[in-house]
Amino acid sequence: MTAAADSSSIFSLNNSRPPDDTVFYSIYPDSCLSSSAAEDLQSLHLQILNHAQPLTAPYIWQHQPFSLSISPAPLPHLSGRLRFGDNLEDEWFVVHILFEISKNFPNLSIRVWDSDGEFLLIECAFHLPKWLNPETSINRVFLRSGRLRILPPSTFRETPNLEDALRLLAREDANDSATNAPDAVQLHLNNKIGEYPERAYRNVHKVRVIVPVSVAWLLRHEPCLISLSVEGFYDRDIDSMKCAARMERLLPRGKQEEMVEVVVRMSRAMYAQLVQQKFQAPACYPMPERSNVAKYLEAELGMKIACGFEMMYQIRKKEGAEGKGSTWEAFKESLERSGYFEGLLPGSKEYKRLMEKAEEYYRNSSLHSRASEVLSAPVKRIDEILALPHSADDFKSLDLPPSDDDSWLYGGEDELNAALQERQKEMDLFNSKQKKKHKSKEQEEQGSASGKAVDEYDLGGIAKSMQSFIEKMSSYKGAELPEDRNLKDVDFDVDQFMKDMESVMGHRGSDKNDSDIDLEEGSSSDLDFDDYEDGSEHADDIDQDGDDEFIHSYSDALNKELKATTLDKTFVHAGEESTKKKYEGTSNVDDEMEEFTPVDVDFNLVKNFLDSYSSQEGLSGPASNLLGLMGLKLPDDVSKGK
Repeated sequence: MTAAADSSSIFSLNNSRPPDDTVFYSIYPDSCLSSSAAEDLQSLHLQILNHAQPLTAPYIWQHQPFSLSISPAPLPHLSGRLRFGDNLEDEWFVVHILFEISKNFPNLSIRVWDSDGEFLLIECAFHLPKWLNPETSINRVFLRSGRLRILPPSTFRETPNLEDALRLLAREDANDSATNAPDAVQLHLNNKIGEYPERAYRNVHKVRVIVPVSVAWLLRHEPCLISLSVEGFYDRDIDSMKCAARMERLLPRGKQEEMVEVVVRMSRAMYAQLVQQKFQAPACYPMPERSNVAKYLEAELGMKIACGFEMMYQIRKKEGAEGKGSTWEAFKESLERSGYFEGLLPGSKEYKRLMEKAEEYYRNSSLHSRASEVLSAPVKRIDEILALPHSADDFKSLDLPPSDDDSWLYGGEDELNAALQERQKEMDLFNSKQKKKHKSKEQEEQGSASGKAVDEYDLGGIAKSMQSFIEKMSSYKGAELPEDRNLKDVDFDVDQFMKDMESVMGHRGSDKNDSDIDLEEGSSSDLDFDDYEDGSEHADDIDQDGDDEFIHSYSDALNKELKATTLDKTFVHAGEESTKKKYEGTSNVDDEMEEFTPVDVDFNLVKNFLDSYSSQEGLSGPASNLLGLMGLKLPDDVSKGK
């Protein structure tokens, strides 16, 4: 794993998407934040490998074993990746191993992810805090002291960088830490990984097979090679099948080759990949008569394994796809590149001390990485094993255990349905809690509104809530609504708000360009004319610009045009009643006084809401939905129908 891949967002998968069948992990000791981390990392590496070895020894991995390597950047740490392919058990077994490591090494912070990102959070999706999503989880999710740790927004308002997150975890107390994942999340995760390692060991399937003695000899020395054989058989193509037709390496004598019966250990996924594939035995391959069904099935499975070995061996040898493995020279060069010797002169006392320590570390770590080296250089290892003297006598008189029951291969539907039902129960429980929470809030709102008549209800709250709603944040996902739906009163200047809106829409000029009036768009609101009354600042500006006569002419023409319509009747104007009373009994009422009277925005808003709500007749509609989102509920219209 490169430093760039480790430090980048695990959700930025556009150009460098990780493989879909690979899990990645990084282990950061608290000492990685100090200058002496590189030297301490070697000792920690060996301790972790020694601790993990008893867990991994009985297991057969699908493609590659669990491994760790030292990564010097961006911070000195241990890292690894494991391709699990079609066997998801490998991925969750890795998670179990990492949890066990964190329990026994409390000064470590561990990250684990795959192409889906933080798949541990995906597993606990119904129990996560509302604020947590892929965008907000970057550098916030770790394993530490046997628990899942999630750094909440109270620790970092913005996305933390890796170093700051690690420093915070190093300071936190594991017992009373605010970064501990919620109990529901931790419980669900514990139930998942608590099945391991027993579940992983159950995933290993033992089966009797009849194979050429050369294949039996390979599997006796390197059982891990079975993964390459199955992979070669399962991913075969025309070129590789030509190699299997000749069987030059593993069946040199053709049908005269000695055949032996052995027990092979493989994962259940490997067994399924072999059994479910139909494959005709090569003409040179010795197969028993079909009359003995049991022996024929053992020989057929062994034939597929042998052909897989031949195809893998010949293709890798032909293409030169042979890994170099971890040689001492390559390891030494990596130490020099990482600054391990700190510019010391070769031959100096300190240089020799560090070199001896590196040699000891290499010898010890090679014991744990042998399986990885074998899988990275299988051609060389196969040649070495087959060069050793061997014969069929080495496999005679062996007390072989029977094959494991493979009914799981045909009864997987029941297990799948059980898993789906378990997930469905989890979803139903989540939905029921949400409904219960929503229902309790509705009951509280109804209780607070009960007993109130329409005329006693604070209708001013609608206008205030709408003003507050307008000021809320919004994004492409929609308007942001408060979680508790209880909006507080806000300081909202309606006049200033309308003036700002007019400025934005181009009805009026900005402070920097007051005289630049858009005459093409004009104005259709009484509020616009109200600002141009005699004595206003804008009237003075217009007089100064010499446009007073034009503006009045334009306004008169516009008013005359609108006067013939019913548009003015659709709004209630401020002080409308008092104006009528003032001119009551007067023959010549100044019509322009009413025309220039500003619209009462709040009153019109509430009036329209009430009309819309009343027309719903108790059913769901836009008015009740919008009011509900703002935390308001109007009482029923008891006068309806009377």
